[in-house]
Amino acid sequence: MSADPLHAGTAQRRTTSQPPSGSGASAIEVRRSARRRRTVSAYREGDRTVVLIPARMSEAEEKRWVSVMLDKLAAQESKRVPGDAELSERAQRLSAQYFDDRARPSSVRWVTNQNTRWGSCTPAEGSIRLSHRLKGMPEYVIDYVLLHELAHLLVPGHGPDFWRLLEAYPRTERARGYLEGVVSADRLPHLPGARGE
Repeated sequence: MSADPLHAGTAQRRTTSQPPSGSGASAIEVRRSARRRRTVSAYREGDRTVVLIPARMSEAEEKRWVSVMLDKLAAQESKRVPGDAELSERAQRLSAQYFDDRARPSSVRWVTNQNTRWGSCTPAEGSIRLSHRLKGMPEYVIDYVLLHELAHLLVPGHGPDFWRLLEAYPRTERARGYLEGVVSADRLPHLPGARGE
């Protein structure tokens, strides 16, 4: 067992187990600590999951908390923002679903230099760029912005033909309302004392 500089002098007992077969999960290491009183935490470390629990916990409590923490980690990981490759795959699926696969971008990627737009498209190149500010927003909002930019590959301007294309997406109005709300909230004055300041 290697020394833990953050918990020097803390007695720890470690147990390692394999996850249920077929789960696709990594090995699970439970670390018990006499200094830990009530809190339970977990994190990924290489190809295993480490769960930190108080030393006094029973085996039944340990089993329950390991399950709870694995579920929490899975939920956190499922909320992660897609990378450029996933964004490109998502654009392909949306084009197939809403535009009969007619909008075919050459590239789709996140960018950090768009602070006044949610996305942009260069039809001549077939490239689509989404603002990093969309990261963490609901999927239906990201899908709407992707569809908006995909529609520009078919119709360059914002005329009636363009908006007719977007009518196929059932959450267009909801996504537009969400984005308008974000813009409005950014314009609100900063109130001292708000948010625990």
